[in-house]
Formats: sequence, structure tokens, C-alpha cells
Amino acid sequence: MKRLVILSPNWLGDAVMALPAIADVRRSAPGVSITIAARPAIAPLFALVADVDATIVLARPALIRDVVGWRGLGDTLAGGGFDTALLLPNSMQAAVLASRAAIPERWGYRTDWRGKLLTRAVDRLPGLHQVASYQHLVKALGFANGSNEPRVSVPLDAHRAAASLLMEIGWDGRTPLVALAPGAAYGGAKRWPPEYFGELAEALANYGVRCVVVGSAADAPAAAAVARASNPTRLFSLVGRTDLPMLAGVLTQCRTLVTNDSGAMHLAAAAGVAVTAVFGPTDDKATHPTGDAHAILTHPVWCRPCMLRECPLDHQCMRGVGVPAVLASARRTL
Repeated sequence: MKRLVILSPNWLGDAVMALPAIADVRRSAPGVSITIAARPAIAPLFALVADVDATIVLARPALIRDVVGWRGLGDTLAGGGFDTALLLPNSMQAAVLASRAAIPERWGYRTDWRGKLLTRAVDRLPGLHQVASYQHLVKALGFANGSNEPRVSVPLDAHRAAASLLMEIGWDGRTPLVALAPGAAYGGAKRWPPEYFGELAEALANYGVRCVVVGSAADAPAAAAVARASNPTRLFSLVGRTDLPMLAGVLTQCRTLVTNDSGAMHLAAAAGVAVTAVFGPTDDKATHPTGDAHAILTHPVWCRPCMLRECPLDHQCMRGVGVPAVLASARRTL
């Protein structure tokens, strides 16, 4: 193996949770050129990862039913001279992409009926944390496992740019900041109620803390609901104004992040920021941020984790996590 391409997971949180496995490969194969192939929204993450030599941005995949649209799958990788592909996504499309790029060695989990497209197929173990699942794959392929804590390196220019952006919107450079991430890509069921985020911002203001709301442009409705539930003068908002390196820089300017189960949660943890995360419909045992600095808050109800995008009942898994508990957790790092 001389030139390895690793196909990244397609969601930010999953991509961050894959970083320990990528570090395992780098440590065991220090002389190998490692390129990450990732979707446009995820590719900037790997500018913060020292174990990566290059990044390729993949086009948006065709729908599973659009077989004609799969004809060009693999063209992006075909000219890279790769002798090996490590597939972290478990999809058939990832296997087709590597196969049509004529990459001789194609490694991954034997899932989604794609085993015949792989040259080394590993059986997936159920019940693992997502970090452990990625590390199990690379260990089965011969790469020894190391730390299970994802790490990103936020460069000095990103720190400075983040501080400048925060001052541009009114931060004085001294007042403690707490980041709030009220959005979540998977669906509304994952979101702690926006009025709770608003109450939390008001409560933190009593301790001399300002809150900055972060997220992508898609999180704008959730951020607006938080603003309506709080005094807008107590909140900063950078929703839709940061790419991934800038977001990482902003998070490192904050004492902590209060969040739903989200990509921002994993990015903050990887950047060394303590996290308070509220979990409801998703399984905290499978996707909680690793490390001892983080607090996971849940409310025990019979139906969680249901993994549904929207709650058909009363959303008690999230509404049952009260503001006082989240405030107490967030204050650990003030």
C-alpha cells in the first residue's frame, strides 16, 4: 500500500468519530500517502487533521433509484493513482465508487449487499459506539488501535479569525462565552426546545456570561426561535456565517458548548471544548462524545431511543431535561 484513499462518512458527527480510526491507519503506516474523499460539506474538516495528506471533494451522489446517474461514479477518484480504498461509509454507493475507479484493493464492512465489490470485507459487530465501530474495522484490517478520542488541530489563524468575527458582532474579548447549538440535521425530535435554550441564555447572563448561537444556515429557524425566547441583546448569533474551520475556532473561544446530538457537538469535543449534550430520540451509548470532559443529559422515558425524526407523542425525552440541570452542567467550566 502506497497511495490510500479513505472515503469519509457523509455526516459531520460521523466524520469526526472516524478520526481515531484514521489516526490508527496513519500511525501504523507512516510512509503511506493518505487522501480523504469527502462530500463538500464535510471536506473542510480534514484541513484540521494532521494525519491527512490531501482531500478530494466528491460530487453529490445520485439517488439510489437513479442507476443511470451512477455511470460517472468513480471518475473523481480514477486519476488519483490509488492502490487501496478504505470505505468508512457502509453504503453500496461507496463500494461502487471505489470499484468504478478501478482501485485494486477495496476494504470495508460487509454491509448493504456489497461484499462482492470488496477485496477485503469485514463483518460488522453490533452494539458498538460509532468510534469503536470504525476502529474495529481498521483493527480487523491490521492497523493497531490507539486513543478513542477524536482530535482536530485548530490553526492559529482560525483562532484569530474567530476572535475577530466575535468582536465584529459585539464581543468585548473578555466576557466569558458559552456556545449554543440549537439545531440538528436529523430532524426536530433531536432538538431541545428553543424556549429552553432561551431560558438558559437568560440564566447564564446572570453569571456574567454571553451566549453565541452557532450552526449552519439550515439552523436559522431554530436560532430565531431561541432569540424569541430570550433577550436578543444577551445573544450573539453566528448561524450561517462559519465554515467548519471557523466554527472550530469560534468554539475554542467559548468556555463550553450546550448542544443537541449534532455534528457541532463532536467538533467541539475534538477541538478540546467541554460539551453538555442533551440526548433524546438518539442513542447516547452509540454516539456520545468520548472523553471525560463532557456531560450527557437524558430523561428516562419508555420510548427512547426511538431514532425517529419527529416525535409522534409529547417529546418528553427532550422536554423532560430541565433548564436547571443543563445550567448546572454548563457552569462546570465557567
